[in-house]
Amino acid sequence: QVQLVESGGGLVQPGGSLGLSCAASGSILRINDMGWYRQAPGKQRELVAIITRAGSTTYADSVKGRFTVSRDNAKNTVYLQMNSLNPEDAAVYYCNADGVPPEDPTMVYHYWGQGTQVTVSS
Repeated sequence: QVQLVESGGGLVQPGGSLGLSCAASGSILRINDMGWYRQAPGKQRELVAIITRAGSTTYADSVKGRFTVSRDNAKNTVYLQMNSLNPEDAAVYYCNADGVPPEDPTMVYHYWGQGTQVTVSS
């Protein structure tokens, strides 16, 4: 069983900054890609940022230049630093990880965190 535990959400004023973190724990051999998605009310879940194990990153156009994704492989943790937040960034943010189980290194499972609320409001 693998768990992703997110932290760091909350309320921030427009133009402000917020940092999220997500730690994976449990029976896992290796984590490949890790990333963040978000879902606003009435909208589909969308990609925010992804980082490979080697550190290559991909961002949604809407967050490029404002958000930074990073990870610590030794801690199985991914981070998201969000700057210059605006009301359109308000959503539930979900952590995602592609994990390789120790019992079958040929498999990759997709794990999700429980989500953390980010509210941008004055």
